[in-house]
Amino acid sequence: MAQQMILRGFVNTPKGQIHYAEAGQGEPVLLLHQTPRSWTEYREVLPILGQRYRAIAMDTVGFGDSYRTSEKASIEHYAAGVIDFLDAMEIKRTSLVGHHTGGAIAVELAATWPQRVNKLILSSCPYTDEEDREIRKTRPPIDDVAFSPDGSHLIELWNKRRAFYPQDRPDLIASFVLDALTVLDRIEEGHNAVNRYKMEEKTRLITAPTLIMTGTEDPASYPRMEPLSKAIRGSVSVEVKGGMVPMPEQMPEVFSQCVIDFLG
Repeated sequence: MAQQMILRGFVNTPKGQIHYAEAGQGEPVLLLHQTPRSWTEYREVLPILGQRYRAIAMDTVGFGDSYRTSEKASIEHYAAGVIDFLDAMEIKRTSLVGHHTGGAIAVELAATWPQRVNKLILSSCPYTDEEDREIRKTRPPIDDVAFSPDGSHLIELWNKRRAFYPQDRPDLIASFVLDALTVLDRIEEGHNAVNRYKMEEKTRLITAPTLIMTGTEDPASYPRMEPLSKAIRGSVSVEVKGGMVPMPEQMPEVFSQCVIDFLG
């Protein structure tokens, strides 16, 4: 089956324009990226999913080419932006795929707007309950770097992520750096939104069929896979051997097949 061409565009919402990329036709599947990334996290996934579905990857509000806002960043705020996007695209219901921060946003959507969600796929999603939020309060910033006249902040940004990426795939870190540089002045906003999110209050509200897929080499999410699975009634779990933080880019075929198998 031939891969589908990726088409890109903007859609107008009440608060500003949201950028997206899509491939294929049929039942919609909306993909939500981690922060501080953009739709490009799914560049290799879209054409694969597009062979069966209308696969759409949007830039979360405040990231990529979507509009910025002065509102305090929160998972609830990001999710409301997704609803505005779906309304503007005239999509009444969709399956959701969320990776890392995108997973937290997907949880909020499935809990607060269940009528808009068919199936839910949480990829390497954090589980921020009260215990985890306390731990996160003492963690150092993940990506925060200060601008340097000699450009050394670029090396610092690169090195902050090296341990979480395959050592033979510098191209994946390069993709991260390109996205991160567009929001360097507020690079921690997405992480901070996750840190504050009371996910345990929302997971109990989820009724959509849910898949939790987590890379075994992802130290940020793999230890939280079991408690997240227990928190969502009826969910099923899949361990992706060797999967790291950039799993959709690192192994797009494996990632896509997990999605296809669950969506049926």
